[in-house]
Amino acid sequence: MKIAFYGSSLLSSYWNGAATYYRGLLKALSRRGYDIVFYEPDAFDRQKHRDIEAPDWCKVVVYEAAPDALMQVASRAAEADIVVKASGVGFEDDALLRAVLNQVRTNALTVFWDVDAPATLSELRKDPDHPLHQELKRIGLVLTYGGGDPVVWDYRALCAAECVPIYNALDPETHFPVAGDPRFACDLAFLGNRLPDREARVEGFFLKPASALESQKFLLGGSGWGDKPLPANVSWLGHVGTGDHNAFNVTPKAVLNISRDSMASNGFSPATRVFEAAGAGACLITDAWAGIDMFLRPGEEILVARDGADVVEIMRTLTLPQAKAIGAAALRRVLAEHTYTLRAELVDTIFKAHFERRTVEAAE
Repeated sequence: MKIAFYGSSLLSSYWNGAATYYRGLLKALSRRGYDIVFYEPDAFDRQKHRDIEAPDWCKVVVYEAAPDALMQVASRAAEADIVVKASGVGFEDDALLRAVLNQVRTNALTVFWDVDAPATLSELRKDPDHPLHQELKRIGLVLTYGGGDPVVWDYRALCAAECVPIYNALDPETHFPVAGDPRFACDLAFLGNRLPDREARVEGFFLKPASALESQKFLLGGSGWGDKPLPANVSWLGHVGTGDHNAFNVTPKAVLNISRDSMASNGFSPATRVFEAAGAGACLITDAWAGIDMFLRPGEEILVARDGADVVEIMRTLTLPQAKAIGAAALRRVLAEHTYTLRAELVDTIFKAHFERRTVEAAE
């Protein structure tokens, strides 16, 4: 079956946290026989910061961030059996969704793939005139980056035909243990772009603990932090490309995951970073959120901090052998239960069930 997938970017992770998610899932779906075309706009300088070239498992079409180009790629939806519009494409999202839905064949499956469901649902609650309220009635399936039952219930309340969380996972071909890199040598590292709904949490879980642990070395990776005042023992690296993520994760004694406000409040939303770090065998400390134990066992496969004081206590007492043991346990767990191959099996089952139902309905 042919999939037309409209998303932010497959080729670049620059200001694009969904890149690893897209790559892992679409590669795994391709191996299950799907013929995929990914459409991404030339926006936010992403094409100047590519992490990968166009892969052999997916055709990538980069289009100009302009109305005419948008309409042209939207017309290609008519060629696909499954048409996916992701959230957060980054150029005229509402217009793109409307245009794509207007072009699909009547027998095609339409999918809204929400890679930021808690934030999207918050917008919908605040704005009864949001275009997505109406477009959901035309969409056959909602898939989400995470969110668990709270997200499923909310989407069903908004009249979504069906909603299923497809969680982040590990691609062991891209994220795996490597040798340490002196560039990333430190006690605690955090990788994340500077975003309004995460900055206060970065201050609380990372910068304040750094101030309290003056003898330890901290590394901050990600875009947007250049004018942020930092403690003397924190070094800012700027954007860290995906090719360096394994070394960034495995070299420090521990690495930190800090959820955005909406993800932390909703829970059941493990970031891509959780599985990238676990896949490299890193000792991961995460802020607390509901549902962590669905993915990794607290205290054995991941360390959980309720606040910055917990981070300080963990870093004061964590030994290198303990950190390595936690990282090794996390790696075993994600390889066994949380790979994109397994996630793609679920997506494949959902897609096939949809078309089987249509076949039965047509025969009745």
